Amino acid sequence: MSSAPITSTSTLEWWRSWRSLVLVILLLGTVGTSVELLLLGHHEDRWQFAPLVLGGALIAACAWYGLSTSALPVRVIRWLSGLTAASAVAGIVLHYKANVEWELEVTPDLQGLALFQEVITGALPLLAPGAMLQLGLLGLLFCYRHPRLDSNSSHLPPVTEG
Repeated sequence: MSSAPITSTSTLEWWRSWRSLVLVILLLGTVGTSVELLLLGHHEDRWQFAPLVLGGALIAACAWYGLSTSALPVRVIRWLSGLTAASAVAGIVLHYKANVEWELEVTPDLQGLALFQEVITGALPLLAPGAMLQLGLLGLLFCYRHPRLDSNSSHLPPVTEG
């Protein structure tokens, strides 16, 4: 059973196609999540509007990346992806607080484990903001050791003949 040796060139080609696939998944996920948030009316206050702004900015940065050859769009995608991932934590906390308020309004004497169980299965899905975490991590993965960020333009050793 013989297999072709892995060369620096074939590794570079695989890495580029892999990175492109991550970018496509990031774009599809961001567009889908943003459309869903718009359809759900997730824009009643500034906190609800934040994931829409981050999604729009991330889509624009990805488009900029496609039109540019500089490292700046990669840095912007990395920065926005970090913010997007952090927004997931804020979203979970905000959903939790809103569910607590709702449950205590409906059943004021609810407390302890009973309150917790109602809150985590409440009207606002507690883990839905986790989608933002996934998108942020995809963006960070896309930017990880990106060739445009390297001054030598490649993280692979030089190809030697012989």
